[in-house]
Amino acid sequence: MEKLDNASWIHQQELEDPLKKYLNSTEDYLAFLCGPQRSHLFLPMSVVYALIFAVGVTGNVLVCLVILRHQAMKTPTNYYLFSLAVSDLLVLLLGMPLEVYEMWRNYPFLFGPVGCYFKTALFETVCFASILSVTTVSVERYVAILHPFRAKLESTRRRALRILGTVWVFSVLFSLPNTSIHGIKLHYFPNGSLVPGSATCTVIKPMWIYNFIIQVTSFLFYILPMTVISALYLLMGLRLKKDKSLEASEATANLQRPSRKSVTKMLFVLVLVFAICWAPFHVDRLFFSFVEEWTESLAAVFNLIHVVSGVFFYLSSAVNPIIYNLLSRRFRAAFRNVFCPSCKQWHSQHHTQRPPTQRNIFLTECHLVELTEYSSPQFPCYRLQEAWILSEWTFLYASGLQVGTAHNLCLGM
Repeated sequence: MEKLDNASWIHQQELEDPLKKYLNSTEDYLAFLCGPQRSHLFLPMSVVYALIFAVGVTGNVLVCLVILRHQAMKTPTNYYLFSLAVSDLLVLLLGMPLEVYEMWRNYPFLFGPVGCYFKTALFETVCFASILSVTTVSVERYVAILHPFRAKLESTRRRALRILGTVWVFSVLFSLPNTSIHGIKLHYFPNGSLVPGSATCTVIKPMWIYNFIIQVTSFLFYILPMTVISALYLLMGLRLKKDKSLEASEATANLQRPSRKSVTKMLFVLVLVFAICWAPFHVDRLFFSFVEEWTESLAAVFNLIHVVSGVFFYLSSAVNPIIYNLLSRRFRAAFRNVFCPSCKQWHSQHHTQRPPTQRNIFLTECHLVELTEYSSPQFPCYRLQEAWILSEWTFLYASGLQVGTAHNLCLGM
């Protein structure tokens, strides 16, 4: 998120002969041109950002670890979530410290033109990569729900990696227009001499170019994708509701429906939170791009939106691991195993002590799934549909015999 010039000071530049009372001091003149050097919200915002940083970095590192270290978690859907976690880590580790520093010392900008380009390109790239990753995982879920047989043939890890490579390449390319119009701006006294310490990273091209880029990218990378995603989840909801009346055996219906709903529910919550967190960011940019004549009231509204958008922007990078932990049993179990490896060992020993009859039934059902549906060498007990993921063991007690269905280990997310 590029740091825009404080809009509350724009209207002052239009006053008649305003420079006389500011020329006595370089600091006063800089404050007149660029606003206060340190934000009055520096302390409270730093505390909030530090909290978001700790939660976000810990959570996203855990997401990356459980996907990389657990073979069961290396699925196409989780690869998109891995991409989202990497994007969030880039924002938190590289973007947030620079943002906090600029709140403490807004000028001069110490990192030169390269640092200015890097900062702008970073935020633009992760912005585009995040929305494209969320859109892609929503399309994948739509295909899995409405066209399950097509998903079985096309949804592979290699294909997911190719798509993600394309997503990041496009994100970098689309970040270039906005990056190219930014640079280091120097300020001068009326007599033409350079104002010391006045270097700022801001828009150096005509503002109409910036306004046009912001309006186009906000439409292409927020409004349009969220409209498409909303339509997809509406169609998925209608299909899941219709599935209740499909002609299928009761056992198959009970096996599929809860997991299909649970996965779709988790991704729906993920998209909803994403939309809410990123809305202020785009409102902030669009507000700035559409206002032509600033007034004191407009500047006050913009400053408020700017603060709120910053908090929600970084909050979106920290909240996803919390969603996974709350709504995904597989992620929750994987997180526990990272913190407590002995718990995983106990869990394995616990399952090896099951009666031989029960284990044989599990293996029989497992191979039945492999024979009747597509499988992979890594996943001998693969899903009947992609939507079977996140299911728990269900135990049926009949005639005193405990029977376990195999779909808990059928690998999905």
